Amino acid sequence: MGESLGIGLLGLGVVGRGVLDALQGNALVYESRCGQRLEVKAAAVRNVAARSELSAAGLTISDDPLAISSHNDVDLVVELMGGESPAAECIEAALSTGKSVVTANKEVMAKRGPVLLALAEARGAELRYEGSVGGGIPIIGALQRDLQANDVSSVRAIINGTTNYMITAMSRDGMSYEAALAEAQRLGYAESDPTNDVDGIDAAYKLAILASLAFHSQVGPDDVHCEGIRSLEARDFVHARDLGYAIRMLATARQTALGLDLRVHPTLVPMTDPMAGVEGVLNAVSVSGDLIGSVVLEGPGAGAGATSSAVVADILEVAGRLASGQAPRRLRPMDDSPKVAPLSDIWVRTYLRLEVPDRAGVLAELGAVFAAEGVSIASVLQTPHPERSQSADLIVTTHGCSDGALQRVLDGLQRSDSMIELGVRLRIEDGCDND
Repeated sequence: MGESLGIGLLGLGVVGRGVLDALQGNALVYESRCGQRLEVKAAAVRNVAARSELSAAGLTISDDPLAISSHNDVDLVVELMGGESPAAECIEAALSTGKSVVTANKEVMAKRGPVLLALAEARGAELRYEGSVGGGIPIIGALQRDLQANDVSSVRAIINGTTNYMITAMSRDGMSYEAALAEAQRLGYAESDPTNDVDGIDAAYKLAILASLAFHSQVGPDDVHCEGIRSLEARDFVHARDLGYAIRMLATARQTALGLDLRVHPTLVPMTDPMAGVEGVLNAVSVSGDLIGSVVLEGPGAGAGATSSAVVADILEVAGRLASGQAPRRLRPMDDSPKVAPLSDIWVRTYLRLEVPDRAGVLAELGAVFAAEGVSIASVLQTPHPERSQSADLIVTTHGCSDGALQRVLDGLQRSDSMIELGVRLRIEDGCDND
């Protein structure tokens, strides 16, 4: 390979600039760690004119990321553009010519990861993606290397900093959803279009990646049941706390007798659960395995520093392997058709906030609908509705039942003449399972 490694950066946004600054500012330290000099030779940006200072410093600057992927001076491509296209095509082009790639792109790795990893292996190249999940939390490497002796039974994670920040604001400060979102946008934690975050899409991408690694199966985003946080109100956090729970946007992947249980949604977790203490923009991942028991990794899940740390670590490892002539690390084979458990068959407990008319007989009507589906009520709390004097909030928790049975209860309430309306439905995570 020679004494230097040429790097091409695709994208110079917040993370891309952080990676560039780290590579240039710590050049001597990194050279001593990986055995060769790391030189950023080229970069792809949207606005070439706005990056004239980089051209003056000797970098080739282009608005064509595909050209950078095949640039003669580039040995290693670092993709930090985000989005599926053209990022996926650029990664594929680089790997096809035997160039190794480092990426932080969760969408590409969730949707096309197995194909791209197979291409990398076939071309004798590396594809590293530590920065795609959890920011600075080294969870990808942990699942690939440190935990590979374990038969993993579950992964539970808070892996979206935007929703965790909003949930913390709603819980701790009593903010409405709208106020929490506005605050997150003001601070730069949420995009102007927050859909991917607040609807759970971003977390579903990341869970698909983690589940694929944990269970050696080709799990895609479409395999993950996904719900967002738009229906949450500040009073739900008060009711949850009174019941001994915190609400968290939890991503869960479990092995069950029915298949893989893959879900992202707001969840009530016990106050004693480590996830209950993860606040603000922090992320956390808990992995349970037969040998290790349970291990929790927690840290900053986003931002230039956190993600740059993961990306540069991948760069250093790839560079070190190339410098020493090591072959690319072989990955364990994956099951290309994993069995995914139907959500309707998953056994859960549930929290419901129902709006009911403030009159006699409502509880009897409610109980009849639950009894018809064999769903047992664990607790009921009635509180005044905050806005309607003729209505009340009914907070209901259930014992364990299939998710499908609970859905049939809600369908039955909607068909009935009881005037009972659903405010929010949240699942409770407290050890109930399908085994």
